[in-house]
Amino acid sequence: MGFEDKNIAFAIAPIDFRDEEYAKPRAALYASGAHIVTVSRTVGYCKGSRGSSVHADMALSDAVKASWDMVVFVGGNGADAYFDDPDALVLARAAVEAHIPLAAICIAPSILAHAGVLQGVRATAWADRREDLEAHGAVWVDSAVVLGESSVGSPIITACGPSAAFAFGQTLVGVLANG
Repeated sequence: MGFEDKNIAFAIAPIDFRDEEYAKPRAALYASGAHIVTVSRTVGYCKGSRGSSVHADMALSDAVKASWDMVVFVGGNGADAYFDDPDALVLARAAVEAHIPLAAICIAPSILAHAGVLQGVRATAWADRREDLEAHGAVWVDSAVVLGESSVGSPIITACGPSAAFAFGQTLVGVLANG
C-alpha cells in the first residue's frame, strides 16, 4: 500500500499486554509497509498475557520526543500501568496536538481519557472502562471499533478488545491511507 515513510509507535505494557491486540493491528500496518516501533516503559522484552514475548525498541520517555505518523496504545491488563503515567499521557496529548491519528484498544482508551483527549469524542473500550471514559468526557459508543475525532480534528480510533483486534487493525490502515 506504500506506507514506507510512515512511522508508527505501538505502546505496550512491560507485562500483561494483550498479545492479539498488539499482533493483529501491527501485522495490518506492517503489511501495508509502515515502519513499526514498539515502545514500552523501558527497552527490552515485554511479556504478553497469552505468552508472547515482544522486544520494545524504544523507551516511552524517548518516544515522547520522537516524531510519529500514528500512535497506538495496546490493551490488556498491564495497560493500567499507563493510566496515569506522565510519559504515556504526554505521548497521547502530543499525537492530538500534532494532528496525527491516535488509537487505543481494550482498556487502553482509559489512557486517552486520563490524558484529557477524549472530551466530547465518540469512543469505545472494554465494557468495564465505560464509566471511566464517560467520567473523563468521552461519548460512549457500544461498538467494536469507533472512529472519533479530537477537538482539533485529528482521528481517534478506539476498540473494545481482543475480538476487535483484526477490525481495529484494518481501521488503522484505512485512517492512515486517508490521512
